[in-house]
Amino acid sequence: MSANKSFSTQTSERYSRALFEVAQEAEDLEKIETDIKSFKTLLENSSDLKNFFNNPAQSIQNQNSVNNILSEKFSFSKDLKNFFSLLIQKRRIFFISKIIDSFLKLCSKKRGEVKASLISSKELSKSELEHISNDLSSLMRVTIKFDYKIDKELIGGLKLQLGSFMIDTSIKNKLKKFKHQLIEN
Repeated sequence: MSANKSFSTQTSERYSRALFEVAQEAEDLEKIETDIKSFKTLLENSSDLKNFFNNPAQSIQNQNSVNNILSEKFSFSKDLKNFFSLLIQKRRIFFISKIIDSFLKLCSKKRGEVKASLISSKELSKSELEHISNDLSSLMRVTIKFDYKIDKELIGGLKLQLGSFMIDTSIKNKLKKFKHQLIEN
């Protein structure tokens, strides 16, 4: 592992890899990925739940009780429920957001998908996003999934980042380049 990675990142990646391998062995990867996405949505929409799991003062027993209730209510797979219990027992449940993100990246990588960041100055329709994704996917010969955001400060245009590759067609960037050219001349 890289010396630049923090303890929390290294730990999160280890746990996510372990869950990924258990899910693959049990041939339950799709179900666990769906369950993980549901749990992520729960955490993102409930600051109380997020604070509950991030609070080291909460007892293991309380956290396990909540895990059991959530697992039953949302029909989480047995392996995922047990995984959450392990995180609670080892007092690593506060890493859950990083573990989820790392796990979802592993699932995406297994499907051959590549994540890209797309930022536009105005909201793009679903068909426009699909068109851009399909064009880039065929050009790059991989499936590209966008992390899409809107930034009104761009004035117009798009910013696309795929790994270290960056395309910036925003008017804001063009104005900045024009300004530098005027200053240099």
